[in-house]
Amino acid sequence: DLCEDPHLFVNGISSHDLHQGTLGNCWFVAACSCLALRKTLWQQVIPDFNEQEWDPNNPEKYAGIFRFRFWCFGEWTEVVVDDLLPTMDGKLIYCHSNVKNEFWSALLEKAYAKLAGSYEALDGGSAADAIVDFTGAVAESIDLVQGKYGEIISEQMKLFEDLLKVHKRGGLISCSIMASSGSANEVETEMGLVIGHAYSVTAIRKLRLGERLIFSFRAEKLFMIRLRNPWGKREWNGAWSDNSEEWKKVSNSERKSLGLTLENDGEFWMTFEDWCKNFTDVDICRIVNTSYFSIHKTWEKKMMHGAWAKNSEPLLNRSGGCFDNKETFLQNPQYVFDVKKTEDKVLVSLQQEDRRKYKKEGKGDSIPIGFEILKVEDNRSYRLHKLTVQERVATSLYINTRTVFLKRILKQGRYVLIPTTYHPGIITKFILRLFTDVPSRLRELKADKPKMTCWSLLCGYPRRVTQIKIHSAEGLQKQDRSGGADPYVLIKCENQNMRSPVQHDTTSAIFDTQVIFYRKNIDSPIIVQVWNSNILCDQFLGQAVLAASPSDPREQQTLRLRGRGSREAAEVPGHITVKVFSSDDLVEL
Repeated sequence: DLCEDPHLFVNGISSHDLHQGTLGNCWFVAACSCLALRKTLWQQVIPDFNEQEWDPNNPEKYAGIFRFRFWCFGEWTEVVVDDLLPTMDGKLIYCHSNVKNEFWSALLEKAYAKLAGSYEALDGGSAADAIVDFTGAVAESIDLVQGKYGEIISEQMKLFEDLLKVHKRGGLISCSIMASSGSANEVETEMGLVIGHAYSVTAIRKLRLGERLIFSFRAEKLFMIRLRNPWGKREWNGAWSDNSEEWKKVSNSERKSLGLTLENDGEFWMTFEDWCKNFTDVDICRIVNTSYFSIHKTWEKKMMHGAWAKNSEPLLNRSGGCFDNKETFLQNPQYVFDVKKTEDKVLVSLQQEDRRKYKKEGKGDSIPIGFEILKVEDNRSYRLHKLTVQERVATSLYINTRTVFLKRILKQGRYVLIPTTYHPGIITKFILRLFTDVPSRLRELKADKPKMTCWSLLCGYPRRVTQIKIHSAEGLQKQDRSGGADPYVLIKCENQNMRSPVQHDTTSAIFDTQVIFYRKNIDSPIIVQVWNSNILCDQFLGQAVLAASPSDPREQQTLRLRGRGSREAAEVPGHITVKVFSSDDLVEL
């Protein structure tokens, strides 16, 4: 009814196809503009697009329905819609193409509105959320003002290289200008930019000015970024805008390679420095490469579905709030993972359930969420109940966005990741994604203590739990001509042995090794031995024998190393610094 020759696509798909309608969903249109840049990505969202196209030669094949796919809370979900679109006076009132008979953007918007519950649910949102729903990407939000990217050139350059890498590897980027308190949204600045409005990033380039000679470069390099306004009009009017004098410095061939157009089509270039100074927020959506058949870095991915659930019983409660809630913080879901390399870069994405479907009830806003990462005992297999020797190594932002992201380099060891809502007692679902260089064995800690089984009657059940942190060993006996050693510690408890990494070429080593034991025979001591690593045969350097009873001091203590045998064996060079915690209540630690 809207036109005589309708098509899903006219001359392919382009970021210029989209124009925002009367709905306040510039964020969705900006996300669609980003999606249109990547053929492999939009083909996932619009499957079998050739088969779904109108065919005037075979009108009987047309069923009046269209299929779209979205990455919905960790799973690809198909949404089917009919071809009835909201109109007024014979024109589309929501998202539409710049070509009258092209309808992919309007139909995609309808399918996304169906997923969200209504068109109304799309009024206000985040471009990053839509991009994640289109692609399954990992979203990171950066506050350009708080990070002082407009002032600190070194940070600006790091961000440029990061965005350039993300863009080259298929990632999608959007940005916006946050309205200051008391000011209105969608007001145009003196420079032509719109406040409270989402823009899609369509290109990032290093632009060469001047002449390139055969044996040298006599050229100035500019760091440039190209943006698109979803309205299809209103552009940046500062330096490097479409009709600015600066473009005269650029050769015609360079302009052509940049795809420079001098039309008021909503797309424009600006320098990266100007971008950092004029925009306040950027959403980076990384397509994390998990393929084993790639020339680029690949990541090991683990994904867990979880929920914050309320229970009056502390051991069963899973909604304890953030770290500030000291009494209840550990009453949250807990996930353990291992870093196997000496150091590993870790990416963490925590995504809460989409709350747009609750907008009609006035509960559509995202809940403030975040997470903590704690370095724990190398052999921890049960839930944490008290923080003693553990080390708090990373804290995410706590913010009321659908997704919270963190990038960190962690040292070798075992870690517990605790996702939380900011306030305790809040109930909702989440998905947790962890990306590492080598497999992390991410898994949820569900049990509070060892399980009582039939074998426990025969073999005994633990009566005491003991935590030990070996901080350091100093003054060790020299083992080589250079006056050093390659020490490590071996902690023995009943039939369990735990060994620290080797510290090279030192007689004063920092270990910071943590272990935990559930002990059946409480009269059997724990032995901490120091050894020197050697190619042929490791050398024993000394040991300390610990009773590790609940009455022992819990402060850090320094113990003299002794020879093999009892606690009264002869002293040998060196001492170790340790902390020991023991309890006969297996769920205290």
